[in-house]
Amino acid sequence: FETGKYYVTIIDAPGHRDFIKNMITGTSQADCAVLIVAAGTGEFEAGISKNGQTREHALLAFTLGVKQLIVGVNKMDSTEPPYSESRFEEIKKEVSSYIKKIGYNPAAVAFVPIS
Repeated sequence: FETGKYYVTIIDAPGHRDFIKNMITGTSQADCAVLIVAAGTGEFEAGISKNGQTREHALLAFTLGVKQLIVGVNKMDSTEPPYSESRFEEIKKEVSSYIKKIGYNPAAVAFVPIS
């Protein structure tokens, strides 16, 4: 679609480990990336762990030249309690810390709670 100012193409780059090649292909064409992070207990921790996909995808996006990042904190309805602000802030803090290390400015990254 297009607006008066922009021509927008949305590419869904799969996050599953078996589709990393497709993710790289899609990401290499992007000006902006939306990194989806699961908020569920255990899911977030797995993704942000040393070999987790959240870390891998953020690093690949930056390495491939994507300078604008949006983080969608998904599955907020599965937090305890549901839609927990403290869980959202915890995730935001951890992701911000990591993306800063790889070169993003966390202050310029929008974090959006979604379900």
